Amino acid sequence: MTDSHGRQTIQQLVLKVHSRCDLACDHCYVYEHADQSWRGRPIVIAEHVVGQVARRLAEYVTDTSPESVTVILHGGEPLLAGPARLRDICAELTGALTPLTELDLRIHTNGVQLGRPHLEVFREFGVKIGISLDGDRVSNDRHRLDRRGRSSYDRVLRAIDLLGLPEYRHLYQGLLCTVDVANDPIAVHDALTALEPPRIDYLLPHSTWAAPPPGHGAGTPYADWLLKVFDRWEEQGRPMPVRTFDSVLSTLRGGPSLTEALGLAPSDLAVVETDGSFEQADSLKTAYDGAPATGYDVFRHSFAEFADHPGVRARQQGEEGLSETCRACPVVESCGGGLYAHRYSDERGFDNPSVFCTDLRALIVGVAERVTERALVPSVTGVEELRLAQTELTRLLVAGAHEHLAGHPDWDTAWELLLGLDTGETSGVALDAVLSHPYLRPSLLRADARSRLPRLMATAVAASVRAGVETTLDWDEPDTEVHLPTLGTVRLPQPGRVRFTVSEGDFRWRTPEHGGSRSSARWRPLERLRPADGPTLLIDDADPYRNRYPTPVASPLSPSDLALFGKRLRTAHDLLDERHPGLRDDPRVLLATTITPLRAGSGLELSTSAPDALGLAVDFEPEEFVRELPLLARRARLAALRQVADLHVPGTGAGRLLDEASACLGRAAALAPDRFATEEELRRARHALDRLAMLPADELTENGTYLVQELQEEWVALHG
Repeated sequence: MTDSHGRQTIQQLVLKVHSRCDLACDHCYVYEHADQSWRGRPIVIAEHVVGQVARRLAEYVTDTSPESVTVILHGGEPLLAGPARLRDICAELTGALTPLTELDLRIHTNGVQLGRPHLEVFREFGVKIGISLDGDRVSNDRHRLDRRGRSSYDRVLRAIDLLGLPEYRHLYQGLLCTVDVANDPIAVHDALTALEPPRIDYLLPHSTWAAPPPGHGAGTPYADWLLKVFDRWEEQGRPMPVRTFDSVLSTLRGGPSLTEALGLAPSDLAVVETDGSFEQADSLKTAYDGAPATGYDVFRHSFAEFADHPGVRARQQGEEGLSETCRACPVVESCGGGLYAHRYSDERGFDNPSVFCTDLRALIVGVAERVTERALVPSVTGVEELRLAQTELTRLLVAGAHEHLAGHPDWDTAWELLLGLDTGETSGVALDAVLSHPYLRPSLLRADARSRLPRLMATAVAASVRAGVETTLDWDEPDTEVHLPTLGTVRLPQPGRVRFTVSEGDFRWRTPEHGGSRSSARWRPLERLRPADGPTLLIDDADPYRNRYPTPVASPLSPSDLALFGKRLRTAHDLLDERHPGLRDDPRVLLATTITPLRAGSGLELSTSAPDALGLAVDFEPEEFVRELPLLARRARLAALRQVADLHVPGTGAGRLLDEASACLGRAAALAPDRFATEEELRRARHALDRLAMLPADELTENGTYLVQELQEEWVALHG
């Protein structure tokens, strides 16, 4: 999320509640590495500091309006603050923030002190618990001993046993394991998976070029270690998420990074120490003494000022903020230069690749080679098959959510409805029409299963309405609007329990205080436009998850503005059919079926995650539409294909060559009347095709080979 200046906002706060620890881990970045500022901090955070943190964060949330904010209670060892003090801290934060946004409270702990009194506090405030454990007993005790040199292993396992109890299981977030290549990777992984955590996170040991990790310079020991774990995880059937692997898998497919340690996502993290000082990411403590310091604190500075600190901004520059070596690397989008702290050297500061550079590249390439599917799929040869494959991705997400929601009475009714709709010939088409809505899948990817429930319930209502199937669905709605995908929005008087009743293609809704129908003033339907020669277009200016564009979306349009937008869109499509009469039947393009108005001056934009959607500035010009759309539609097809098929081994550079050749040929076709422009684009396209032909044979899959052949045939047709 960005602020009004386009800068990344702060959405995660690490709050240090205790600055000492009951373990003496020799790999600890807080106590054993370069920065020793902990020595001058208060041992326990004071009440007035917590109060000021809560006020400052509430001010920032009011100004930036995030969907949620995460606060992680940290240390040292945060449990040493004691249950009573932790309860006061949770109460202060909850009271200040929950009226403004969704508060995600978490705690990272070694688990040694964890008992029922702590857990009762965490259950009261919904605090999610992550526990550090480095594998089996031998592996864990290599570093994680207490201050008397005793093993912490049994005490941590007792804590994990407590988290396995039914009343606390929902609080258990997962295990964090620091990699030591001296440990047996299979023994470590099997020991962790045997504990059935909801998630595992493997962390590289904090190191820099000034203080390299063990084994540095001798091959790729960390990649080798992690790939053995990956193979074991695959062999087990991926029994739980592993964040490191999931992040690599996501970014290889063009998705988001899932960890600060990988990928190009800008930092959205702040740290507040026990004395109220603002600091940058804790990992910077491994670089040099004072590296995380900002000189700011919560008494003299706001979170907005912290977000504008040069050190924070440096970690928000994406690829531009990386070293020259990283920018030239084919796996940069997955690696992202590694963790910022790991780039440090005494000579060049942070202008280096990660000290784990060779390991990270070997890991990403190794994962890519293991997961690449090489066989030709129908999505590549037909646009309708591609649309069906996209819908199937959403169907799988809904089925995955069902695994977590099964047993919830509201959801069980909706699930039975969806199963019934899916089996009917007519109702199945109606269900697919809703599941194919481009903003549905991104919305389901952005939340955990429980948070998805209202969106899924609204989806079931929309499918029922479109299918004309009678049903009644109830759920707790956290917002004042219920958006029925592909249909429109119901405005509720307030959040709370809502009931939708569908009959004969119509519907009514009721809350304890109010009811309404499809003809009510509280119902705002979406507009549809049918061009003279083409499928119906949905103009979606209201979906709460439509902000999937590089530029801001427009607010819902007034009736007069919507009419003007629709008139301009119809003119543009008439002109498109005149200039490019065969475009709708071109298998090399994916034309959007959903149009979302963007703020004035934005032009045309593809969605960043929904290829079947197109953003159009409210003041777009039809000539601009005709000029840009054919090229955007080619890019949309490639983006959609990458979501459902492997075109090449990820991280090889072949993807950029495919993009370049497709764009050049597309421009050449669009500029055919202008011979000079066409010849220049053809020259560029030929160059890109020649480079594709020079790739090693195993870098392209059958799908990629099909696309290259398609491009070569197009080049011959244009050149001839």
